[in-house]
Amino acid sequence: MAVQKSRRTPSTRGMRRVHDRLEKPAVSVEPTTGETHRRHHVSPDGYYRGKKVIDTAEEAPE
Repeated sequence: MAVQKSRRTPSTRGMRRVHDRLEKPAVSVEPTTGETHRRHHVSPDGYYRGKKVIDTAEEAPE
């Protein structure tokens, strides 16, 4: 069984954990509607790269 030789300092612990933080998702602005959305995802209005690709619930034909 492995046993540490000496205690790790809080500084060393922090240096190990420095890359464990969560990053904010990349956000883009839709050129047609001006809405913000995640990169490479369809906007809530159904637009992707300036083109309508999905009919939303409000605009769907009945």
